Amino acid sequence: MSTTQSTRAKQSFDDVYAQPDPRPYYDELGSLDYEVPEHGVKVFSRVLETMDVESPTIVDLCCSYGVNAALLNHDLTLDELYEHYTDDGLATVSSEALAEVDRSFFSQHHDDDHTRVVGLDVAAPAIEYATRVGLLDAGFAENLEVDEPSSALAAQIEDADLLTVTGGVGYITATTFERLLKCRHSGEPPWVAALCLRTVPYEPVAECLAGFGLVTEQIPDVTFPQRRFADADEREYALGELAELGIDPAGKEAEGRYHVSAYLSFPESERARVESLIDELTP
Repeated sequence: MSTTQSTRAKQSFDDVYAQPDPRPYYDELGSLDYEVPEHGVKVFSRVLETMDVESPTIVDLCCSYGVNAALLNHDLTLDELYEHYTDDGLATVSSEALAEVDRSFFSQHHDDDHTRVVGLDVAAPAIEYATRVGLLDAGFAENLEVDEPSSALAAQIEDADLLTVTGGVGYITATTFERLLKCRHSGEPPWVAALCLRTVPYEPVAECLAGFGLVTEQIPDVTFPQRRFADADEREYALGELAELGIDPAGKEAEGRYHVSAYLSFPESERARVESLIDELTP
């Protein structure tokens, strides 16, 4: 995702999302031990089990090259994805040839139970690649911070069961969530499962979701590491943001990594099931 004012002091990775294939993405983020997708998918999988929806549809926000979809629907780990995309044998092949390799690679590792994943990101090359190789069932390169959703994207929200995001809040705000949920014209709104950097307040998003009948709970006493800080300046920025929010970085960001908190938003009628899930996820 492109940077916004609220995240302007974070390291920018805009260049890796503008590439025709994900090799630079995995190379650069892998060098910083980027790991949050693996944590996110574990949470999302448990949320889907709790929802007990047959043939679920996820709309994955800030999906980039479809890494969440790759982990959710395939018997692959994030380390295996890093190994695949940094393989010396694939270093010099064209993007078109890599797409052929990836179609075969992911088909060989596809799980029997398929979760339909719709991807949303402002980075058109990332969306195009993830769709081309079959990671996304549908993909949309749209900036809902600026524009209303296209009619095609709006139609996808009618069937969505769950909105997911791993670390993109800050790049996207309550504006994106509001524009998406306004597209739902029948039934209850989709649930939302979000992993949000601790440097970014989630309250504006939760307040927005409340306007659509969703209550939000944070999984208490749980954070997940996102990645290492790119440099000392980024560490200083993160610690400054946490200080302003009154959040203690000890044992987490103070040790050199961004951390995310996990939030679940759901209809009040589902509180009993969600509280049971939160109890299970709380150490």
